[in-house]
Order: sequence, then C-alpha cells, then structure tokens
Amino acid sequence: MNVKKYLPIALLVSGLLLAIYFDVHKLLSFEVIGENYSLIKNYIDEQFLLSIIIFAAGYALIVAFSIPGASVLSLMYGALLGTVVSGFLVVISATIGASMIFLAARYAFADTLKERAGPWLSKMQDGFNKNAVSYLLFLRLVPAFPFFVVNIVPAFMGVTLRTYVITTFFGIMPGTFVFASIGNGIGYVLEQGKTPNLSILSSPEILLPLAALGLLSLIPIAYKKIKAGKAA
Repeated sequence: MNVKKYLPIALLVSGLLLAIYFDVHKLLSFEVIGENYSLIKNYIDEQFLLSIIIFAAGYALIVAFSIPGASVLSLMYGALLGTVVSGFLVVISATIGASMIFLAARYAFADTLKERAGPWLSKMQDGFNKNAVSYLLFLRLVPAFPFFVVNIVPAFMGVTLRTYVITTFFGIMPGTFVFASIGNGIGYVLEQGKTPNLSILSSPEILLPLAALGLLSLIPIAYKKIKAGKAA
C-alpha cells in the first residue's frame, strides 16, 4: 500500500475533523460577525491587502476541508468587502480549494476505482468527458447539488484539471455574485447590531435564475443528440 498516495486526502480529512472538534462552524455565524463587525471593518480599512490574503486563504481552506458554512461566509465577505471584491475573492478562493480536493481525490482513488470498477467505469467516463464542460457547468450552476460532491465526482470521471478549474471558476461565478450582492445589503443590518433574515436564499427569485442557467449549459448536449439522431 502506497501511504504517500493517500497523504493529501488524509490531510484534508484531518482538517475537517479538527474543524469539527474545535467547533469552527460556530465562528461562521452572523452572531459572531455582528458582535465584531466594527472591529473587523476597522482592521480591513487599516490592513486591506493583508485582510484580503487572510480571507482568501481562509475560504480556500474551508472549501478544501469541506467545512460547512461556505455559503454563509460568502455572505459575510459581501457584507465586509462589498459585492465586487468579495465576489472575485470567493470565486478565486473556492476554485483553489475545490481544485485541492479534486487533485487529492484523483491522486488517491482514481487508479483504485479503475482497477475495481472495470469497463463500466471507463464507459461512464467516456460519456461524461464527451460533454464534460456542459455537465460540470450544470452541476456548478444549479444549487441543488452539494458543493463537496461536485468537487469530488469529476476526479473519478477522468476530467482534466484544466477543464475542472475553468468550469468551476465560471460555473460558481453567478451564484457567488448573487450571494455577494445579498451580503453587501446585509452589511447594513449588521451595522445596526441585528441578525439578518436569510430566508431570501431559498426564494424562487434566487434559485430559478440559477437553475435556468444550469439548463442552458445542457443545450450543447441536447443539440449533439438531436444532430446524431438525424444523422442516424
């Protein structure tokens, strides 16, 4: 057994377990941010570049360790940094964190799955990779799929790192900027010392446009099938 092969995934799992043990998710709450909002804002004003680096590294690690609360953190960044800055920061950081999981999973398990699954996995991989961009964009755009699952599955489908990074970056962008925009508005609520109502996140006004974008990403697949059907 090649221990080094499983070291990256073991580190990511260890990070998640440590985060659970130290209740890190409790820090990712609007109650905590609200209590320290003025202090954090002052620090950002005084040390903007350092704040950006800390926020980016923190978000990437939360995604890499699959710690629950990334969505809430996106809203918090929107409240603290504004829509544009927080939007791009989250997109870049989340892409880096997701790529860490992707590489760790592929390095640790891809060969093992191929050996045990046999031809059926190869067939599934071939079908997936023929339309990898459309499938991955759909999975990223539609908020019905857990982020952690979408980070892992492509590693077992033989998706290239380049395709994975590009589709992750652009696929999470619409939803990220929606969250950043909402977070920007929440900043006013936090300044008043109140806890924001997050029920808007599950409203049709938010979810339906993202679902529509996801369906648009499948149009190339539908076109290929229709074209193939006519050719037959």
